This record gives sequence, C-alpha cells and structure tokens, in this order.
Amino acid sequence: MPHRFLAVLAVALMVNPLSGQAPPGADSVWTDIVSQWQTAVTEEGIVGASLGLVVDGALTKLETRGSANLSEGRPVDPSTIYHWASITKTFTAIGIMQLRDRGLLRLDDPIVKYVPELRDVHNEYGSMEDITIRQLMSHSAGFRAGTWPWGTGEDWQPHEPTEWSQLVAMIPYTQIEFEPGSKFSYSNPGIIFLGKVIEKLSGDVYEAYIDKNIFRPLGMRRAYFDMTPWGLLRFRSNHYFVEEGRVTPGGLDFNTGITVANGGLNAPVDDMARYLAFLMGSRLDGSDYDAVLGRSSLTEMWKTVVPIGDTPWGASSMGLSYFLYEKDGNQIVGHTGGQRGFISFIYFDPIANVGAISAFNTLGLDDTGPDTRRMQGEITERLVNELFPLFRDRAAAASGGR
Repeated sequence: MPHRFLAVLAVALMVNPLSGQAPPGADSVWTDIVSQWQTAVTEEGIVGASLGLVVDGALTKLETRGSANLSEGRPVDPSTIYHWASITKTFTAIGIMQLRDRGLLRLDDPIVKYVPELRDVHNEYGSMEDITIRQLMSHSAGFRAGTWPWGTGEDWQPHEPTEWSQLVAMIPYTQIEFEPGSKFSYSNPGIIFLGKVIEKLSGDVYEAYIDKNIFRPLGMRRAYFDMTPWGLLRFRSNHYFVEEGRVTPGGLDFNTGITVANGGLNAPVDDMARYLAFLMGSRLDGSDYDAVLGRSSLTEMWKTVVPIGDTPWGASSMGLSYFLYEKDGNQIVGHTGGQRGFISFIYFDPIANVGAISAFNTLGLDDTGPDTRRMQGEITERLVNELFPLFRDRAAAASGGR
C-alpha cells in the first residue's frame, strides 16, 4: 500500500520562512504525476519503487509501491535501501573538488600525474599528458564507455573488474576514441581513474574517504558501498529481472569491485534527500555542509563544459559530473543511475529549491518486462516541465520578481 504524502521527520530543518510551503497548484500536479507513476509501476510489472519530492531541503512527499523483497513478503517503505549506481559519480566528483579546494590538485592537471599507468593508453590525438582531470569529470577525455569491454555474459565472469590490476592490464589495449575535450561521450573508466586520484592524494581507500568527507558531515547514516552491513540487511531491496514473462531476483548484494567510484553507492531515499538538501543549499540539523564543499565550488560544477543535445526538458550539457538542462533561461541539475535491476534519478532546480528522487528495483530484459528507463523519462519530463516551474514562480515572488 503506498505511503501517500509521507513527511519524513528524520529530515527536520532550519530553513527560510517559505520552507515546505507548496505554491498554488503544486499539490494537484504532484498528485497527478503520482497517479501516473503508480499506474505505470503496476501495469509494467515493476516489483518495487519509490518517488520522493524534496522542497527547501525537506523530503515533503514520499510514495512507495510494491515489494523490496518478494521472497520475504517485505514491502517497499521509507527505510528501503536501493542501489544508486552511476549517481555515485557525483560523489566522486565532489571528492575531487574537495581535494582541489584544499590545494592538492588542479582540475587542469594531467591525469597521468596521478595515474601514471595511463601513459600506456594509445592516443593518436596527442600526448596523454594533455588529458586532464576536468576532461574526465566532464566525460570528454575520449575513453570508451564500458569498464569491462570483453565480457561475454558467462556466469563465471564478474559483474565488473574486482581489482585495479585487472583494469591496468587492459590499459595497453585501450585507445583514446576522439579528440579529448571536443565532445561528450559517457565513460565509466574515466570516473574510476578519478577514484584512484582520491585514494592517492588522501591516503584513504575510496569508500573510507567518501564516508568521512561526505556521508558523515551530511548525516547520511545508512549510506554505504557494495556489501550491506549486517544490521541493514532487513532494509535492503533485492533487484529483479523480467525475461520471457519470468521475474528473477538478482540478489541483495553484488560487488562493484574496482568500479566502486563509478557506481557502488547504496542508501535509503531519506539519505539521498539529505544529499539533495546539501546540493540545493538547505541546512539540515546535524549536518556540517561547510565541511563538505563550498557553495561556489558546487555552482562551478553546474557550469557547462561540453554540450550534449536537446531533450524534452531542455538543452542538455555536461558540467563537472552533473548533467545540466537549460530551458527558457532556467537550469535543472541531476544524474541518473542504472545497474543490474536498479534504475534511479536525482534532479533538482537550485534556484527554486525543489528536487525529486526516484528508484526502481526492476528491469525488463525483453518485451515481456517493464521499460523502466522509458517510465523514468516520462516521469522526469512531467516533474521538470510541470511541477518544478511552480516552485520557480514561488522563488521569483519571494525575491520580488528579480
């Protein structure tokens, strides 16, 4: 049974006087979007899903539907922990910006300064010394998309390379595919290399660094990487594949291996709401935002580095590991995630102080299963084009129309 319009008390805030005040028409639009989402989840055969709205830093609306674990009969609820896949990349990027702000690196430093193994990559466009951290963060360095390019789907093959040595062994057989900096081309290996930079300069393994420098200051107490702590297993969502009409569980846990900086994050929706609150500039009780990243560095990450193309919710581009969308002079910032059976997104308007979070635990592998990514796109389009503008009007009215 869905938990309609659930106010999550764990994200109590100290905010401005407009905190939590929905502008005229917003509740009606949200209700209509939720109705579409609920119908799609049921009709498409999604096992479990959550959809949340963050306003002025508070998770003011949370819808849950379906099951987190069919074998246990456990429903999705506000405590359900999902895998967030590539949204992890934004945490890696914040880690890089932290190191930059502490004077330990420059964004235009060559990546080989910190990951010398990359000197063996074949680059017909010039020297590997010319490929920068900024280009890796903006997916414009020229590296291939997939981390594991030679997999054939055998059961004995790992989900991703499990050790750095395996990735290093592929480097002499890797090539730069286009002129670095000339265009956007999504690259998972590029983000893994940034994770190695964090480890080299901090002296911590990647997971410990992010926990100490992002999760703890933001109060994300149930966020973690890869294998679930024993005490949180009862909250962990399984993930499911649908093929030839059959629903198959993928298991509670899987190891993202050396690719953890690229896609290893697990967390409940309320922890992700704390992350969105930080990104939007709202201050939560028990958090230390100044210890994470200054506002000017965050907004620097939301400036276009390379264009991507047009979408139903605006012209898209890539900033420093965030996707950017601009329409009618307004900006939406976000990222999606997709790994195994998990599909997710975070999107927010940094001026209107509104954002949305979505997670599904089911993926169709053929026409008999749900087209989860299409559903995600349809919900995103309505949120961005119908709901967010109402909050933007509220922000404009509060500032006297400036």
